[in-house]
Amino acid sequence: MFRALSQRTVRWRLLEGEGLEHLTITPHEGGIRVDSVVIGDRGGIPYGVRYRIDCDARWHVGSFSVETMAGQRLALLSDGKGRWRDEDGDALPEFDGCIDIDLAGTPFTNTIPIRRLGLTPQSETAKLTMLYVPFDGFEPFRDGQNYTCLEADRLYRYQAEDRSFSADLPVDEDGLVIDYPGLFERLKA
Repeated sequence: MFRALSQRTVRWRLLEGEGLEHLTITPHEGGIRVDSVVIGDRGGIPYGVRYRIDCDARWHVGSFSVETMAGQRLALLSDGKGRWRDEDGDALPEFDGCIDIDLAGTPFTNTIPIRRLGLTPQSETAKLTMLYVPFDGFEPFRDGQNYTCLEADRLYRYQAEDRSFSADLPVDEDGLVIDYPGLFERLKA
């Protein structure tokens, strides 16, 4: 069982290209709030992104926003049960059933389903449909992802639904990714 969260700051470095993420996670209104800045370059294109995610105490996303340093922005709200709407309150039925989000360019969003699901090695693989947001355009889409617990509270396998990508993710006592093979590495505090 993961420990209850207190305020914490972590950093990851990007292993492909150059990049760094600085993330602070804080207990907030009975749940958690994550604020982060990600800078880097991928494919020779530099980027700077900041994001905020609010989850309830059971790790259901209530809202998130992501914004480039140039001002491009996306902000969505959820009822925590897989129904989404934009900031104007307009329903986004194309994302019905997406409980979790996956923001490109950060290992943090793997923590959300890992903490929310409470998987054990005896659990079946969880097959999820994520609301995925790429950082190169902020055009969200549905993405099938699978999570399997290999070692309780220590090691989880992430696999793309189409099996095009898989990674075993070691996590710390808070469920935060320590190493994302080939993509991210956590820096020592």
